[in-house]
Amino acid sequence: MSSKPATVPPPDAEEPENGITRNINGIPHIYYDGYWIRYYTPPEDTLSEKKRLIDALTKRTFHHTEAGINTPGEKLELAREAFEREDNPQRKRVNAAMLAGALFNRATDIFTTIVDLEQKGITITRDNALMAQCSKCFTEALDLSKNVLHHSGEEGVDELWGEPVKVFTMPIGDYYTSRYRKIAQAMREIDLIGNTLKCTLRIHDSFAAAHPLIDDFVSIAKKECEILRTDMGYYQVWPEFVADGEKLTEFLAPIPRGASSALERHIKRGTLLLRGGKNLITWIANVRVPMPVSTRSFLERCEQYRDSVT
Repeated sequence: MSSKPATVPPPDAEEPENGITRNINGIPHIYYDGYWIRYYTPPEDTLSEKKRLIDALTKRTFHHTEAGINTPGEKLELAREAFEREDNPQRKRVNAAMLAGALFNRATDIFTTIVDLEQKGITITRDNALMAQCSKCFTEALDLSKNVLHHSGEEGVDELWGEPVKVFTMPIGDYYTSRYRKIAQAMREIDLIGNTLKCTLRIHDSFAAAHPLIDDFVSIAKKECEILRTDMGYYQVWPEFVADGEKLTEFLAPIPRGASSALERHIKRGTLLLRGGKNLITWIANVRVPMPVSTRSFLERCEQYRDSVT
């Protein structure tokens, strides 16, 4: 199976409209904002399907964020009390993240109860007190999510926290559409990082062998960004993604014989830049949303590196 994603139509073709679907290599794809993205049919728009989606997205959110904030819903009052009592700004940020986690879990606990009642034949309307409390918890958690960092410590990924809220508040089909748009944005960011990295490292011939490695990793990273873990193709995509990433991590640019100490330091800095780009692409592919703060910081590092030899 080829791992190269179909990202743009042929040069002589008209730009497709967003939302158009097409089979590419026998696999359904949907077009959004310049990218053909692997398409998955939305499930039936029921409360039980919403619960399944919210549960999966909640686990994914905690997986990609800093440790220690997956506070159980039953600890909500304790988490709120600790947050309100804390005065130290650094510690208060962490308390806010822990409170966000507790609110998130309380909301999913309530929604689980609502689905259980529905399955017993008890209808819960949108204006029911349980629904209102669930919505309030989700909304407050989303507001506090700006205090939650990615597990790398690089920046917050509050867009992840917004996804379960979207599932709760909008039809599942509309949520899927919003995901395709976010995946397209993430793919564009991955392309930008890869292209900037290659342009930056062209300063030295020592990095010539890294260019095809960057291309391969960018290509498979976009596949990782679009594929679901329940897809059988994931068992080909994930190993390739890991292996291609390892090639970049292990790459050592050769230092020319007789190189000055300044040149040697500069090539070593370029190697660190290569690894930093690889890490950032990995994070974006995994979270499947853009990381604009981290990307902007990385692009600035690339610019500083280029300026240091011009």
